[in-house]
Amino acid sequence: MAEVSAAMVRELRDRTDAPMMECKRALGESGGDIGKAEELLRIKLGNKASKAASRLAAEGIVGISKSDDGTCAAMVEVNCETDFVAKNNDFVTFVKNIAEIVAAKNPSSVEELLALTLGNVTIDEARKALVGKIGENLSIRRFIRVSGKGRIFQYIHGAKIGVLVDVVGGDEQLGKDLAMHVAAAKPLALSKEQVPDEVLRKERDIAQAKALESGKPANIVEKMVEGSVQKFLKEVTFLGQAFIKDDKFTIESLLKSKGASVSSFCLYVVGEGIQKKSIDFAAEVKAQAAQATRV
Repeated sequence: MAEVSAAMVRELRDRTDAPMMECKRALGESGGDIGKAEELLRIKLGNKASKAASRLAAEGIVGISKSDDGTCAAMVEVNCETDFVAKNNDFVTFVKNIAEIVAAKNPSSVEELLALTLGNVTIDEARKALVGKIGENLSIRRFIRVSGKGRIFQYIHGAKIGVLVDVVGGDEQLGKDLAMHVAAAKPLALSKEQVPDEVLRKERDIAQAKALESGKPANIVEKMVEGSVQKFLKEVTFLGQAFIKDDKFTIESLLKSKGASVSSFCLYVVGEGIQKKSIDFAAEVKAQAAQATRV
C-alpha cells in the first residue's frame, strides 16, 4: 500500500471538504492516487465531496476589453506569484493593455501575442521588464477574443473571475444578469450536448458505483443512474441551471420568456487547475516590504 502523507490528506480534504479519516481511507484504497481518491469519496459521500470548481490555485487577475457597441470583446488571464502583486498598479495596467491588444489584433496564440508590440517594445519584453521591477515571475496564461452573434456582456468578480456572454435579443438587465449567473454558478457547458464525453462517462461511472451500493435490482439501478446523470447535466449546463436570482426559472426558460438566446459564454477563474504556490505570512510580509522599497 502506498504511503499516505499528511500533505496528501490535506490536499484531498481541500478538494473535497470530506472528513479527514475518510480522506485517509480513500487515499489508501486508491494507492495514493488523489484523483481516484476523489472519485471514491464522491461515490461514498455524493456530489458535495467535490469543491474543485471553486478552488483558486494561483494568483493573478482577469482583464476584459470590449468594443463600444458590444459586438466584440477580449478576455485575458495573467498570473503572478502573490496576491499582493496582483493588486500592484503596474501589473493591473499591464493586464488592461494586454486585453486591449488582444481585442484589437486578434492573435492566434500566446506566442503570437508576446511578439506583438506594447509601446516601443514587444509584449514579452514589457513583461520581462515588469518582472525585473516587481520581482515576481509573470505569465500570460490564456486569452479569448469573441465576435458576437448578438451583444456581448461582461462581468468581473474581484478581478479573479471573468465572464463573457454573447446574448442575442433581450435587454441590458438580462445580459448583466446572465453574466453574473455564470460567475456564480460556473457552468461547465452551454447545453448538455456540449458536455465532454469524458466528463459524462466519468459521471455515469460514479453514479453506477453509487447505485450498485444500494443493493437494488438491476432495473432500478439503471433508473437511478440515469436520474443521477440527468441531475448532473442540469447542474453543470448553463441552459439547465436554475437562475440564481429566481430559481423558479431555468436559464433556458428565462431566455424563452425574454425572447432571447445565448450563443456562447466564456468563464475564466484565475489559477484554476494550477497548483498554488505555498507562502507563509512572514514571507508575504517580507515580499510586500521588498516591493515597497522598489516603488
